Amino acid sequence: MDSVALACVLVSAFLHATWNILLKTAGDPLRTATVGMAAAFTVQMPLVAVAWLALGQPALPPQALLIGCLSGLVEIAYFVFLAAAYRRGDLSIVSPLARGSAPLLIVVVGVVILGERLTAGAAIGVALLLLGLLTVQRPWRFLRAAHAGHRGAAGFALLTGLMIATYTSLDRVGAQMAPPWLYAAILWGVGALGLALVDLARPRIAGGAYAAAPGSLNVRTAMVAGMLTLGAYSLVLFALSRAEVAIVGPLRESAVLITAAYGVLRLREAVTGREAALRLSGALLVLAGAAVLAIAG
Repeated sequence: MDSVALACVLVSAFLHATWNILLKTAGDPLRTATVGMAAAFTVQMPLVAVAWLALGQPALPPQALLIGCLSGLVEIAYFVFLAAAYRRGDLSIVSPLARGSAPLLIVVVGVVILGERLTAGAAIGVALLLLGLLTVQRPWRFLRAAHAGHRGAAGFALLTGLMIATYTSLDRVGAQMAPPWLYAAILWGVGALGLALVDLARPRIAGGAYAAAPGSLNVRTAMVAGMLTLGAYSLVLFALSRAEVAIVGPLRESAVLITAAYGVLRLREAVTGREAALRLSGALLVLAGAAVLAIAG
């Protein structure tokens, strides 16, 4: 990997971790994501329009448009589940679970549904992922009532991982059918509009149980988070144009180490030194598993 691509991926990982931290610490994660997506789309569209005109008005095939819309719908579910997880659980648990379960789910689909075979290296990657997820989550703790809240967070984090696996699979196909920046504009627009509709509908869901608390939204923080998300995504697209996905993907997952460390050290999510060590080592195992799986698979 050349130095420019490496720098882009590492900066992207930092931006990705930062907006996750902002989302977790926001009073209302879902509304923060909604405002952030809308702000990013507002900035993105004029740039896309200028690029479209300057580059000779490239066509957007109907198949790419359809896949982009589907990916945008999955992005909506991703933010809904991620916000629900952050409202219930710790950053140092939710982030590794969500990011680590996604490649694991892709492997499960390939082996169980598509009949693919794992190489020895890929099997090692899967084992590291499983070990990392178990180290972070330790599901046997849920036999104790004190961890009931984290159990709910874990479920939503795993659903988030499922959405990551789904939109990643869609984007691998869609971004090859059209210019990535044009394809990204489609899914971003669908995601921003869909999140706005979800936010408007929240007061009517479960008797208002999911409505935002008054004063829980910091508009400036939400807009910053949206810009960080757009920046991280754009940098990854640029890096993918200069390096293989097998290298870019694992490096991007280094964000889980940043979020886990921030949750443990800054937010004081781990009560004991042993708990802190387990969460950080679990995040490291998730990163190692994703790297081995990407390279060996």
